[in-house]
Amino acid sequence: MILKFTKRELEPGLAVLTIQGNIHCGPECVRLEREVDGMIAARETRVIFDMSGVTHADSAAMDRWCGVLAKLKESGGGLRIAAAQSMINYSLKLTKVDKIIGTFPTVEQAQAGF
Repeated sequence: MILKFTKRELEPGLAVLTIQGNIHCGPECVRLEREVDGMIAARETRVIFDMSGVTHADSAAMDRWCGVLAKLKESGGGLRIAAAQSMINYSLKLTKVDKIIGTFPTVEQAQAGF
C-alpha cells in the first residue's frame, strides 16, 4: 500500500497527521520527514501521528520518528503517537522508543495536555 498522509489541525500549532500504509526505510521515511518539515514551516509544531492505518513500520521508520521528534522539539513542540496497532506498539516497546515518544490509545488522549 502506498503511504498516505492526511493532516488536520486540532487547534493553533497542534495538528494530527493520519498515516495509512506501511513505513519502511527509504522513500516512505523521506516523505514522512518532508511532511513534518512542512508542518513545522506552517508553525504546527505539536504533532500527533495517528497510526491507526499503519500495519507495519521497520526500525528505520522508528529511527526517523525520533529524528522528527528532535526537529519538533527544536521548534518548541513535540510528537505523540496515537492509535498504533498492536504490532507497532510491541515494536515501540521492544526498541524503547515508547520511552522517548509518548504513545496513547486515541488521538483525543494524545491531545489532552499537549
